Order: sequence, then C-alpha cells, then structure tokens
Amino acid sequence: MGLKVAVVGAGSTYTPELVEGFARRTTVLPIDEIALLDPDAERLEIVGGLAGRILAKAGWPGRLTLTSDQSAALDGASYTLIQLRVGGQATRLGDETLPHRFGVLGQETTGPGGFAKALRTVPVVLDIAEESTRRAASSDAWILDFTNPVGIVTQGLLDHGYRALGLCNVAIGFQRSFARQFGVDPGTVRLDHVGLNHLSWIRAVWVDGVDRLPELLAAGDRSVTAGDHFDLGLVRALRAIPSYYLRYYYEPAVVLAEQQASGTRAHDVMAIEEELLELYKDPALDHKPELLERRGGAYYSEAAAALIESLHTGDGAIHVVDARNDGAIPNLPDDAVVETAASITRSGASLLPTAPLAPEMLGLVEHAKAYERLAIEAAVTGSDEVAFRALLANPIVPSSATARALRDAIIEANLRFLPRFAAGGHAAG
Repeated sequence: MGLKVAVVGAGSTYTPELVEGFARRTTVLPIDEIALLDPDAERLEIVGGLAGRILAKAGWPGRLTLTSDQSAALDGASYTLIQLRVGGQATRLGDETLPHRFGVLGQETTGPGGFAKALRTVPVVLDIAEESTRRAASSDAWILDFTNPVGIVTQGLLDHGYRALGLCNVAIGFQRSFARQFGVDPGTVRLDHVGLNHLSWIRAVWVDGVDRLPELLAAGDRSVTAGDHFDLGLVRALRAIPSYYLRYYYEPAVVLAEQQASGTRAHDVMAIEEELLELYKDPALDHKPELLERRGGAYYSEAAAALIESLHTGDGAIHVVDARNDGAIPNLPDDAVVETAASITRSGASLLPTAPLAPEMLGLVEHAKAYERLAIEAAVTGSDEVAFRALLANPIVPSSATARALRDAIIEANLRFLPRFAAGGHAAG
C-alpha cells in the first residue's frame, strides 16, 4: 500500500518546490496521495494548481487533494508536514518591527519576534499533532516540522510525547555551497554542524573524510565569514563557521541599526510572495520559477523529501535535524532538542556523537535553551508571569524593564491569536 503525505499550511509558496522533491523520488517513495491543507481557499487553489501541473509533468501517478478540512487531510497520513504561519506575513512584519520600539532588533525566529511567533505557533502545532497522531496510518507515522521557530516547536512536540523531527535548510545550504566550492558531489561533504536551530556553528567541513575547514580559515576564505557578515578574526577565534543567525547574538546593535535604516526582511518577502502568486496563476507554468530562490529556503524541497525517503527506506543516510540530544553533544542535557547530524532509519534519528561545545558556544546555547523552554511553557499556559520570565531569559533582550514592556506589547498586538492569554485575562503592567 502506498503512503499518504499531508502538508499543513500548503498555501505556502514553498509547496510547489516540496512536491517537486516528491515527484523526483517516485521509485523510492511510493506516495499515492498528497493532501494539501490550508484555510485560505483562494491561495490553496493557486499554489495547489501549480503543484498539480508539476506532478503531472513528472508523470506522478498518485492523487493530489486540496482541502480546508483538517480531519480529512490528516486521516491516514504516514507523514504530516507542518509549515504553517499563524497570521500570515502580516504577523511576521509585526514580529520584525515591534521590537524596534524598545531598542531591540526584530527577527521572526530569534529575540522577541521569535518569541511572539512561538506564542502563536506552539499551541496550534500541538493541536494538529494530537489530531494527526490520532488519525495516523499507524503508530510509525511521523510529524515533521518545518515551521519556525523550528527548535522551539520541535522541543514542544517532543516534550508532549509526539513522534516528531524538525528540519531547517541552513545545514544543507552550507553543504551544497561547499560542494560547489570544492567541485565535488554534495554527498561527499559532511559537516560537524552543532548547536540549536538558528544558533549553530560548523566546526568541521569533511570532504571525502578530510577536514578542509583549517585551510579555509588560514586562507581567510569568504565562505567562513558567511559572505563577509562576520569578522575573520572572530571566526578564527571560534575555529568554527557561525550560521548567519549568530549575527543577532554577536552584533545586535549593528543589526538593529541596519534594520532601522533599510527595513526588515518581511517587506521583501511580502513583495516576493505577491509576485510568486501571480506567476503561479499562469496555467502554462509547470515548474518552480527562479524567483522562488529569492524567497529564501534554498534546498528546502531537497532536504524535506530526502528526509522522508530515509525515514521510509531506513537507508541510514546522514541528515542534519532537530531532535533530542540523547548524549550526542555530551555537555548538553539528553532531553534538549539540538540541531546536529544524525543517521536516519525507519526508527528515526540517531544523532552522531560529537565533541562537547566549547565554553563560548555552550554558554550561549544554554542561555537560549533556557529561554526556549520558558517560551514553550508560556505558549501552553498563557501565563503572563512565564512570558515575562521567557523574555527575561532571552539573550537578545537587554533588561527586565524591556522584557516586561515587550511582553505586554507582544501579547496585546497578538491577542486575537493567543486564546490562552485572552482567557487568562492578560493585564498590562
């Protein structure tokens, strides 16, 4: 019997790329139904239309279902992929601009913006996970989260007992970039990628088993500075390549000034999405347009489809995922969700043992993980006090007064998406 894949939040402009990844794997992934679920019927029709044309062009023999009925979409699914955005791009714009009023940078996955998104997202994802598990094809079914903030959402899913993994495109982006740089097949490149989602470092770049990072550091290659986003002296001191998101922790004042001068990423993404949806309406379009690369999320479909292939076939391939640490990074707790390399089989992710985090990495990771746990608790309980403590623990929030003011502003701006806080009678101050 074939597999059913349910895509929650299928109105995303990423969806055509995702189904393209499935279409390329028909010989190893016997998917006979893809259910695209989204509450926005118009957007789902546009995105689903292009997805259907891509699948038809590839000769995919299965059934594509477009629906706003969550129960129908999840019923009998072997894999539930969650890629939703509560409130759409408008809430992202708020997440990236509201913190500026308090002298704090705005970003949709880190800092107070990421906290706002976590409050809106975690309860919704947990509700979907509960129904997905109840309606799953079997006890072997998986929930795969691509919804940001991926680390927080995945931690919430695993803390609540769901069979889940998180996935981000940062690691595969680095891997493909190094493969091009060295002129090798991506499969020959493996990274010592360690940390949390959107807070990670690459401590080794193995090409055919040889670590090439020392020579890149010695040469001052631009690849180690994330395209000159980081000072070479910093990177050499770390002896590791920071992911781009470390800018928010290492240079918050610089990033804030840049945002105030030129705006945030949300404005660009909203414009690109409008243009993409217009392109998707073209009945002659049957492939992913090049513009999608500018949307971000490069290699998203490849990472997602390849992960499902490994979970289905049990091929043991190495993927960088968000999963329980279980001793892989020895100086972090077993139950902490980390982002690192894992061998993927039908049983799930077996994280590869790696060296302990250096003190300058460990301190920041522990700080951020404490915040993540409090953010989940705040989202689930709707507690004003826990929300304040979460922001107090956030590495990017500079003071208790700022944390309290941000808490009130975030909750008030998002209250229509936060029924737990509304029920608790949130009070400012």
